[in-house]
Amino acid sequence: MAPKNRPKRPQLMSRTRPPTVKSKHAALSSKATRHLIRSHHQLLKARAQALQAGDEARVSSIDAQIHANGGLESYQVASKLGQSLERGGDSSKTLLDWIRPQLSQWDTTISKLRVLEVGALSTKNACSMDPALDVTRIDLNSQEPGILKQDFMERPLPSGDEERFHLISLSLVLNYVPDATGRGEMLKRCVKFLTSNSPVSCVPRLFLVLPVACIDNSRYLTEQRLLDILACLGFHLAQSKRTSKLIFQLWEYTGEYSLRVFKKEMLNPGKKRNNFAIILQGD
Repeated sequence: MAPKNRPKRPQLMSRTRPPTVKSKHAALSSKATRHLIRSHHQLLKARAQALQAGDEARVSSIDAQIHANGGLESYQVASKLGQSLERGGDSSKTLLDWIRPQLSQWDTTISKLRVLEVGALSTKNACSMDPALDVTRIDLNSQEPGILKQDFMERPLPSGDEERFHLISLSLVLNYVPDATGRGEMLKRCVKFLTSNSPVSCVPRLFLVLPVACIDNSRYLTEQRLLDILACLGFHLAQSKRTSKLIFQLWEYTGEYSLRVFKKEMLNPGKKRNNFAIILQGD
């Protein structure tokens, strides 16, 4: 009898990202910023597909295109501009608005609320400036002191509760992961980094920000499917809001982890829809 095909383990984010490129950047308009970010995502998606297919020539060709566009550094410059105060894009302001009632009940003279910001671009965003928060910032390509250069998928698992967090921020991070299985693994990994020792007033939380198109215009993901995926991981949706481009969500961790398998299934057919998906595999 032929052995069953085992699902491939998702590659680390650092494995699927091309090398960074040092370059100087002129000021970018809002339109140019959006175009650069969109183009970078499309190239990364194509690169991940070529990598999975073992097409090294195609990978090299895409790397050359990414290099010509300024690489990861250009993408991060565009992302910073998109999140600048001038363009009203600091998503952590929404996060603070949502958790401020809980922070008012938190005794910061004893301890601060521990926050892990994955994909951090700045040490001066709203959550970083709040004295009640102790923010640990990580990113694959640190842009400034105070941001640890680290792949979240390689971060050592906590050895004790003091290394866990009350809140994890994934703001425009999950959509950067180039494959659906990797996105599911990232969400599963978040659970392992959340503390189980929080006051009732401040239960562990996950802050998630995604482009609206990932949910509203995907063939394989709907808002209900996202709710089902996170519910089986032990999360309850506490807050949600939309803008014309983004969806913001705050999920409370209930501890009721009951993993289910979610495959890539056609949920919303249409020629003009995208292929964004999240796959959950068994442990």
